[in-house]
Amino acid sequence: MRAACGISLEVKKDEIDLPERTKQFALTIIRLYGSLPKKTEAQVIGTQLLRSGTGAGANYREAHRARSKAEFIAKCGDVLRELEESSYWMELLTEGDISRSENLAPATQECNELTAIFITIINRAKGR
Repeated sequence: MRAACGISLEVKKDEIDLPERTKQFALTIIRLYGSLPKKTEAQVIGTQLLRSGTGAGANYREAHRARSKAEFIAKCGDVLRELEESSYWMELLTEGDISRSENLAPATQECNELTAIFITIINRAKGR
């Protein structure tokens, strides 16, 4: 995979199609938000999750079109922040007894996997 700024990312094509995968993560979050209870606390936390969960893919698209290595790294950092924030909101939904952990498990797992991928991408782009 190669970002627009020419950074080579040593990732197997059949393992990861990040534009599609981050979009699917956003769609999962959208569906998850729609399934939350209509209680105030669920909707407030859900709205935060909706923003961060959909923001990860949008920021990745920006990173993919970066004009420089520094811009690419910065935008991937934005993706990572959105994923970490999404993880936090999902923890609150579970630990606050707003949603059952099994309802959040697929989204949580994908969030964790995407986080690991973006940590690797950032480290490789920085030459670590």
